[in-house]
Amino acid sequence: MNSAPKLKTKGVEAVDKALRILSLFDSRSPTLSLGEISERSGLVKSSALRLLISLQNAGYITMTTDKRYAVGVEAFRIGQVYQHSLRLEEVIRPVLEDLVRKTGESGSFFRREGNMRVCLFRADTHQPLREHVAEGDAVEIGKGAAGHVFMTYGALAGDVPAGADDLARLPDVSIGERGPGIAGMSAPIFAVGQGMIGALSLSGPSLRLTEERITEMKPHVLAAAATICTRLGSPFYDAASGGEAQ
Repeated sequence: MNSAPKLKTKGVEAVDKALRILSLFDSRSPTLSLGEISERSGLVKSSALRLLISLQNAGYITMTTDKRYAVGVEAFRIGQVYQHSLRLEEVIRPVLEDLVRKTGESGSFFRREGNMRVCLFRADTHQPLREHVAEGDAVEIGKGAAGHVFMTYGALAGDVPAGADDLARLPDVSIGERGPGIAGMSAPIFAVGQGMIGALSLSGPSLRLTEERITEMKPHVLAAAATICTRLGSPFYDAASGGEAQ
C-alpha cells in the first residue's frame, strides 16, 4: 500500500487548529474541559471556544451535562467509514510476504474467534522443511507464540505508543509448545478504533530457529508489525526503532 501523496499547497490554519483539538481526545481522555483543551492545544481559551462551537455545530464535538467536551456523532460516522474502507488483506499480505523473503521462514496472520485463533493470511517459505499451516486453520488460543500474544495484549486498545518494557518483550517466542520441533515468534496487530485485531507470526522448525537466528529475525518481525499498525492507524509501535518494513 502506497502512502498518501503529499500536497504542495499549505492548509488552512483554522482547520489545522480544529483538527488539533480533535486529536486531543482518546481512550484516556474521552472528555475534556475548555481549560484542558486550551492547555493541551496551546490555544488561548477564546480561540479554542470559537473552534469548539464550529466543531459542535458540525457534529464533531458535543457537550456533556457537566459542561465538558466529547467527540460527537459525526466523528464516529467518519471513523466508521474509515474502518469499512480498510482492506485488511491489501495491508497485511504484502508485508507478510516481504517478511518471509527477508527471514526465509513462514509467516501468518491470525485473528481470534472465541477460544480459537484462525489463520487469515499465510505466506510459506520455499524451504521444503517448514511448519504446515493453511489459511483457515484454527488453533487453541492459548498455545504458541501467537496465543500468548492474544492472551497478553488482547484487551489493549493500541491507541497509544507501547512503552520500552513492552516492546522489549516483543515478539513473543515459543519453542516446542505447539508440537515437537516447531518454533515461532509473534507480535500483536492493532487498528485504530478496533483494538487488537490479530497477531503477526513467523514460524519454522526449531532446528533452524536457533537462539542466534531468533535474535536476528526479531527486528524484522517488529518492523513488519509496526508497518501494518501504522497503516491501520495504530501508534502502538511508534517508539520502536527501524521504521517501516520496506
